[in-house]
Amino acid sequence: MKNKTIITVIIFLQISSLVFGQEDLNNYLEKAAENNPELHAKFNEYMAALEVVPQAKALPDPQIAFAYFISPVETRMGPQQFKISASQFFPWFGTLAAKEDAAIEFAKAKYEIFEETKSKLFKDVKADYYNLYFNHKSIDITMENIELLNSIQKMVTIKVEAGTVSMVDEYRVQMEINDLENQLANLKDKQWVLETSFRNLLNADDKLIIQLPEDLWRTDFPVTKQAALDSIQTKNHQLLQIEFKQTALAFKKEAAKKEGMPDFKIGLDYIFIGEGENNLSGKDAFVFPTVGITIPLYRKKYKAMVQEVVYLESANENAKESKSNKLETLFENAWKDYLHSERRIELNERQLELARKSLKILESEYATANSNFEEILRMERKVLKYNLELEMAIADKQAAIAFINYLMGK
Repeated sequence: MKNKTIITVIIFLQISSLVFGQEDLNNYLEKAAENNPELHAKFNEYMAALEVVPQAKALPDPQIAFAYFISPVETRMGPQQFKISASQFFPWFGTLAAKEDAAIEFAKAKYEIFEETKSKLFKDVKADYYNLYFNHKSIDITMENIELLNSIQKMVTIKVEAGTVSMVDEYRVQMEINDLENQLANLKDKQWVLETSFRNLLNADDKLIIQLPEDLWRTDFPVTKQAALDSIQTKNHQLLQIEFKQTALAFKKEAAKKEGMPDFKIGLDYIFIGEGENNLSGKDAFVFPTVGITIPLYRKKYKAMVQEVVYLESANENAKESKSNKLETLFENAWKDYLHSERRIELNERQLELARKSLKILESEYATANSNFEEILRMERKVLKYNLELEMAIADKQAAIAFINYLMGK
């Protein structure tokens, strides 16, 4: 519960600056952050990594030893009966500090994994939300076109009854209506599937009512292409995770080098003296200190520890370069989709307006004369086509923006 509260606070601070007018989407993002089990798993991994820090900087446990003399050693002060020793090992100077720094950097890398999971979750929630919007809008547009065809059918019926047109025209419009009704049923089935997927992403039950806007916002991307690309190289969580890991490896290599240096031991011995001929009452010897060092003779082991980290550093550098190249490719594709969506919006708005004007003219001509009815149906299909493609372009534009923001670590 405590971790859930922490995650909620983090996410709230991040989504509070999103574009005004997206309140419903913001609420779903917050709900996903609160409930998504994968996000909580990554946060718990980060919290676990933080617990490694106090372990890394801790000294080895002190040692206490007890020795009993089966045959007491006679001394001037009396026979030695038993001895108690206490000692503490101290690693070479800076070893614990290097291990602590490495653990801190590894924890930072874990946090970036959590942030990456959060960014991906937000991107997926937005993408599903835009798909839901488009499918819902497709249902509305299809229903509008069915109503349009029904009004055309009434006009055709009047002309058929008047004997001015063939019955074939009525059959044609009924066929169009049947196709759209089948398409409408498919869209409604798809809507349920999309809603189920969206609820699962939020880890919400079936009672969650998904609120969709009447018209999707048309925000533009706020920064230039180069600024976005620069932001990806400096703020992408996958790259930051690799950078923190690289820093951690540098500290780990330093610790590995210091592992090959001697450890120090400081201890105290206390010997209990029993009664003797010259010490009738018995007297304990004074406590005296002991000092020792470990001698790291097996150098291959320590060289291998250092070389292991060297290879890991090289692998990490290669991974960063590869990831950077892949992110740039993903960005270029997303930017292309963004620009393409803008052009599609402009094109379909113009085409839709022309198609609607043409349809009205054709309907008027058909009502007053026996013009080609096939042209009316063909133009009606274009109205439907351009209307759907316009809404798809609007949704695709926002999806492209969401993906670019994800690459930028937002």
